[in-house]
Amino acid sequence: MAVKKSLQISKEEYKNYAKEREAKRPVFKNCIRAFISGGIICTLGQFLQWIFINYFGFTEQTAGSPATAVLIILSVLLTGFGVYDHIAQWAGAGTAVPVTGFANTIASAAIEHRTEGYVLGVGGNMFKLAGSVIAFGVFSAFVVSIIKIAFKWLGGM
Repeated sequence: MAVKKSLQISKEEYKNYAKEREAKRPVFKNCIRAFISGGIICTLGQFLQWIFINYFGFTEQTAGSPATAVLIILSVLLTGFGVYDHIAQWAGAGTAVPVTGFANTIASAAIEHRTEGYVLGVGGNMFKLAGSVIAFGVFSAFVVSIIKIAFKWLGGM
């Protein structure tokens, strides 16, 4: 008569089993790649700002908006042509943190759902991922404004 073994393992045993077989991530290399790629994007933004100041007559205060708009347009175009995904695969978080990563999330969601129509597909799905970022940004701005108003009010007393 054969002895039956239990095929069930405990959660702790499974954790150890999975941890032994988990792929090791090159954290230091990923940090360097993110630093370099994010730095290149920010340097490109500074270069665009310099162009707007020196060739188009913008001031330092007003040149940031068109430079940011150009970065967003470039990000959307690169996403549309499928190039941004390859850059992001190599760079990791370096492309996610600047404004280009935000533009990429919106554009990629719009491209992915375009077959469902413009209103329900593109419009409805474009802000699924980015919507939470927008909502958090608006809420944070509201809270900071209330705190600023409170400090002004308390300082005026």
